[in-house]
Amino acid sequence: MDQETEQTQDSTEHEPVEEEPEKEQEQSDDPNKVSPYLTTFPTAMMKFASFRKNKVPDSSNATKVPDAKKQPLEGPFALGPLVFPKLQRFNNINFFLILYCMVVLAQGLVFGLVGLSIGHFQKEFYLSRPEKVVLIFSYDVISLLVAILVAYYGSKWNRSKWVAAGAFLVGLGSIFCAIPYMKYEIVAPMEENEELCIEDEDRSMAECGESLVPHRSEILSLFIFGQCLQGLAGMPIYILGVIFLYDHTATHSAGIYLGIGEAVQILGYGLGYTVGSPNLKPPNNQALNEEITYNFLKEQINWWAGFLSAALLAWFAFLPLLCFPTNLPGSHKLRHRKEKEPLTFDKRLKYKKFGPKLKDLLNALQCLSKCPLLICHAMCKATESLSYIGATEFLPKYLENQFLLTPSLATLLTGIILVPGGAIGSFLGGLIVSKLRMSCKSQMRFVMVTSIISLLLFVLIAFVECETVKFAGISEDYDGSGIMGNLTASCNMHCGCASTVYASVCGRDDIEYFSPCFAGCKSKKHLNNEKTYYNCSCIKEGLTTADTEGDFVDAFPGKCNTKCFKLPLFFAFFFSAITFSSSSNIPIILIILRTLPPNLKSLGMGVTYTTLRLFGSIPGPILFRLTANSSCIYWDINKCGVRGRCWIYNKSKMVYILLGLCNACKLATTFLSFSALHKYDLMVGESSENLDLPEKEAKETRTRQK
Repeated sequence: MDQETEQTQDSTEHEPVEEEPEKEQEQSDDPNKVSPYLTTFPTAMMKFASFRKNKVPDSSNATKVPDAKKQPLEGPFALGPLVFPKLQRFNNINFFLILYCMVVLAQGLVFGLVGLSIGHFQKEFYLSRPEKVVLIFSYDVISLLVAILVAYYGSKWNRSKWVAAGAFLVGLGSIFCAIPYMKYEIVAPMEENEELCIEDEDRSMAECGESLVPHRSEILSLFIFGQCLQGLAGMPIYILGVIFLYDHTATHSAGIYLGIGEAVQILGYGLGYTVGSPNLKPPNNQALNEEITYNFLKEQINWWAGFLSAALLAWFAFLPLLCFPTNLPGSHKLRHRKEKEPLTFDKRLKYKKFGPKLKDLLNALQCLSKCPLLICHAMCKATESLSYIGATEFLPKYLENQFLLTPSLATLLTGIILVPGGAIGSFLGGLIVSKLRMSCKSQMRFVMVTSIISLLLFVLIAFVECETVKFAGISEDYDGSGIMGNLTASCNMHCGCASTVYASVCGRDDIEYFSPCFAGCKSKKHLNNEKTYYNCSCIKEGLTTADTEGDFVDAFPGKCNTKCFKLPLFFAFFFSAITFSSSSNIPIILIILRTLPPNLKSLGMGVTYTTLRLFGSIPGPILFRLTANSSCIYWDINKCGVRGRCWIYNKSKMVYILLGLCNACKLATTFLSFSALHKYDLMVGESSENLDLPEKEAKETRTRQK
């Protein structure tokens, strides 16, 4: 698109080596000559072989031109030696972008489904700490281990074929994640566990081992292996695919292409959340006003159908990606045009060669370690990742507790806030810096401004809060008959209640109870698809209302209504904060690519993703979950004494932790951007002094001669 429309003026003086390919191109355009793309496969194979031989440049004048001028050839759209004449219309960067978006959409869909599945496993399987760590971090650890190797060695071969390999692994990993849902019963029917107040001698107690999920180790092993395959697939896609897009677009158009790719990946993540969130079974405390009947077979099918859809989408792009050449038509002109742009990196690195040996890789890494702009902006990517991870971890829990939403609705709203906000921000960030044709310095200022705006919006969220509901045994002591922090009091001591099932009820006294048993309720009814509880010994105050049969109702299922209507305001602030925060993603990548020489761009992206894993996506979930656990008031303890999920959070403490960590990340991004801007000014000043040095020396020699 931009390769054909943008007009450039070539310099009047050409080197002999640069003129020769143009002459040969004119000869190939002669109508009397045979077309390089023929209609039969055998002839096409022979012609393609001769085509490659004829295009080899003459090396007689190699001493006059730097080695960087010897560029790889521009090839046709072909599967190996097979050239398809009618498919040459797809041999452009726009079609590659479509296939790239299909692959990242598929992996984003897998990420969303895997994230929800891991949350489901943690709640239902009572995972041990090592199991949680391996399940959560298998993707990040594998991608950390292969990022630099893929970036360094992948750049030396056809990068589109590496992206094709990544697409195949995305589909394969998705299949492994689907197998547990196809083979085993993971979404089990929910038992009726709402306890009533029953005397201890009449209560039947289940054995400790009865709640263990069968085939647990096989399910976790398949999911972990699928995650490892996703980690292997991600690095060719997000490193080599991005470099391929950047190299085949004009400098001031690359932001639009990269912004589209980033936005589609985030939309895929949201699609996974949208597909998976209806399959989350809520705890019994969320059965508000109606008896909900679940079709568990349908939910099981929805899970594996989502994974299979992602696999098919990735595999549809596999074969076309194999057909792209190393360099698309017109890439030589684009490269020549970019070489004329002012240098924003050390000129000595431009023509440095690095071989395939491990020693060469270490030398290249040593060169990159001396690039302060790369280090600063790689850390910016890590801090931005931390703030996004914090929002993903905290937001569903916060919405559940602050605005009294069901888990499925809270998860869905989290996707609605994070996904469109992240996608819109990423696309607008790339679009703005491209349309305004921002320089590196302007892009650094853009990152600083957007970080400061999102920081201010996160601060405003702290003022959006609802009144805390009284909770018996947590924030209320059963009218003096109980102890704070203990759910058992004299009014329910004879009931033998267990805290393994959270099924909250709201009494007529506007106090929330952990379950009907802890409220002392001895009976219940189902009237007009609505549950009601009666004869509750712990509920003694409040207005009494009679049901249709004339009995006085003591409690209703669910949380007490605080009549808080601030959810739209919270939604607006958080959505805007995420949008401004995400708008710096593409400018950061563009700054990294523009401040590195062509021979180190791919490895620089590998270092960036390694830094992102080490300081962002690996420690991020640990940090945010530990801090979230510190705001937990009451934990789920199963019959075996194993601690599960947190039932009740301190809402005020939770919001201050969430916003404090997000604001700390935004402050770090602002500081790193300011530091990079200062380093950039110093580098530009030093380079200008070095350029003026030969002129100064010539003037000094002339004055001495006089």
